[in-house]
Amino acid sequence: RMKELMNKINQFRDDRDWRKFHNEKDLAISISLEASELLELFQWKNSEEVVESSLEEIKEELADVFIYSFMMADNLNLDVEEIIKSKLDLNEQKYPVEKSRGSNKKYNEL
Repeated sequence: RMKELMNKINQFRDDRDWRKFHNEKDLAISISLEASELLELFQWKNSEEVVESSLEEIKEELADVFIYSFMMADNLNLDVEEIIKSKLDLNEQKYPVEKSRGSNKKYNEL
């Protein structure tokens, strides 16, 4: 499924001849900008209010973050599933359940 999704993203890009704009630097900038647009939806409001009134906008901005992130991973020949699994393994080491359960402390404060 991931490969099929990546093919669809690349086809959209390639149909528009946008590959030349999608280098790693510009994709990193785009990820940050789209994440900021997602964050802006929540500015000065509580979470429940935004989710209730702006779920479609949340979905759109989150999709943009994912799309640019997947494009960057594809550019670098990274397997998205593998890098997420590796990061989860690392987080398990940094945040053992017995020390981190119910805590919002950073791993170096546990």
